[in-house]
Amino acid sequence: MFLKHLSLVNYKNFSSKSLEFDPVINCLVGDNGVGKTNILDAIYHLSFGKSYFNPVSTQNIKHETEFFVVEGEFEKDNRTEKIICSFKRGLKKVIKRNGKAYEKFSEHIGFLPLVIISPSDRDLITEGSDTRRKFMDGVISQSDKEYLKTLIKYNKVLVQRNSLLKYFVANHTFDPNTLAIYNEQLHTLGTEIHQKRVAFVTSFIPIFKEQYAHISEKEEEIMLSYESQLLDKSLLELLETTVDKDRAIQYTSVGIHKDDLNFTIAGHPIKKFGSQGQQKSYLIALKLAQFHFIKEQAKTTPILLLDDIFDKLDENRVSQIVALVDNDNFGQIFISDTHAERTENVVKNIRQSYKIFTL
Repeated sequence: MFLKHLSLVNYKNFSSKSLEFDPVINCLVGDNGVGKTNILDAIYHLSFGKSYFNPVSTQNIKHETEFFVVEGEFEKDNRTEKIICSFKRGLKKVIKRNGKAYEKFSEHIGFLPLVIISPSDRDLITEGSDTRRKFMDGVISQSDKEYLKTLIKYNKVLVQRNSLLKYFVANHTFDPNTLAIYNEQLHTLGTEIHQKRVAFVTSFIPIFKEQYAHISEKEEEIMLSYESQLLDKSLLELLETTVDKDRAIQYTSVGIHKDDLNFTIAGHPIKKFGSQGQQKSYLIALKLAQFHFIKEQAKTTPILLLDDIFDKLDENRVSQIVALVDNDNFGQIFISDTHAERTENVVKNIRQSYKIFTL
């Protein structure tokens, strides 16, 4: 699978832009602010129906215009797939595949598997558990549509249970039977999600460790682990034991929406004890592991977007990453960089076809 053609209208800083891509390596070079990352984000938009960097649709429209259109032509399974993502102020976003609009965006997720590696990935280390759950859910969802459906249902029931808890307080009432219905639904859906997350982490850890070893070339003891309240008790038990607390705070305090991933180096949190280089390598290994996991599960090679990947990495680590992508395990790759010379020197040493776009 690869992206042949990209067309942008009123997307971020571009009034109009059209690009024809190489099926293997594409380099976007130029100064900061010219739109390299915006082009990568447009490609991401075609895969996920939203921006990686700014999910607020109105903020992806070029200033003083009313709409944006991102159009891509892909080659997949020996056929052309045309994807259009458009948004107009005041209206709903529309995603079309070969002229037919999706009823639900979730139906499109996983059709064009994609992995992005970006400096903003640092949020996975620095931000709260919500960011890491989204990462985990994003990886699983690209190869398991049922997982995404279950997750959407769980979140819907969670909102309903929280609304009921607020209703109880506002109306000075309590109905344990109605609450029990929501508890059962959350238990059924949450247990299924939990089991798939456990299976994912079990499969993912060896791939992640292998990728880190390739990048760092050091015997550093790195690990990630899955943290969940459901590891010790069933969700039904948890919901029943925290009912008084939930009524008081008017919020469901237990469940898979509290899960987290722990990132460690030498047994300590990488957020506090990892150097900048170690954190960067950890994140790149995490994303490369995501790439290989999705490729294996979905039986399709994802598109790989490398946004400013060489920033803050020493030459040795850069050369390790280049060596990793210089083989047939990878498909189409997009690289953005501020140093045109550096990028050209890197891709010249790769035995693959490439194009360089100067913006």
